[in-house]
Amino acid sequence: MYATIANGHVVLEGPPGLAKTLACRALAAAVGGTFKRVQFTPDLLPSDIVGTRIFDQRSSEFTTALGPIFANVLLADEINRAPAKVQSALLEGMQERQVTIGPQTFALPDPFLVTATMNPLDSDGTYALPLAQMDRFLVKIVVDYPNIEEELGILERFGGDPPPLPTGIASMEDLRRWRQEARAVFIEARLARYIVNLVAATRAPHAYIDRGASPRATLAIASMARARALCDERTFVVPDDVRASAPAVLRHRLAFNYRTLTENVNAETIVAELIGSVPVP
Repeated sequence: MYATIANGHVVLEGPPGLAKTLACRALAAAVGGTFKRVQFTPDLLPSDIVGTRIFDQRSSEFTTALGPIFANVLLADEINRAPAKVQSALLEGMQERQVTIGPQTFALPDPFLVTATMNPLDSDGTYALPLAQMDRFLVKIVVDYPNIEEELGILERFGGDPPPLPTGIASMEDLRRWRQEARAVFIEARLARYIVNLVAATRAPHAYIDRGASPRATLAIASMARARALCDERTFVVPDDVRASAPAVLRHRLAFNYRTLTENVNAETIVAELIGSVPVP
């Protein structure tokens, strides 16, 4: 929800069966938005996402058929199973909130959120997303297996008929208002420098990192921190907002080198150590 208020896109990484699709459907239903799902496969075409121009023989004119990207919440399921040409079809929509089909440009719905899923267990038939595209996602959330008590709760709730999706929780207008209010949340000068120092720490020479995060990460941490503060009914950001937001913002923006694999070093541990190395104001 923080990413939705911060007007950013989300990558969900986790094994199959952990309700990633259900979570996206529930989010769209909760705010009264439209939901579309695209299953990414190796034979998918860019036009299957953004749409295409069709020649109408009766009128001898081209008409435009809009693709599933025209929704408030678009689920790009297993985004790493499509080649780069298809993955890049999302870039303009994610960054500019518009798509170009032939000579025409179409604005996407407001709000517009891309939630992409990736399965970390399978590597056959997958295509690694380039760092430039991963940088367009505001956060990457790692979805892990539930513990015993959580799984018992899942069995109780979903063992029979699944519960209906939540509706009427909020509206599109509520979401737009929350985004405006989040942008107005105050970040004190020392905290702003702390955010910059966190991102700068990823660019310092490091045994396991080839390339650090871009200034887009700085803006993303600030946006997420503001969203967290707003949800806590505060008009200002505190250091905990920044520290809590930083891992999800940074984990997918760093280019790790081969040593993380050969030495079996956990990328999450590296990110945590970087964040811990920067003094908190």
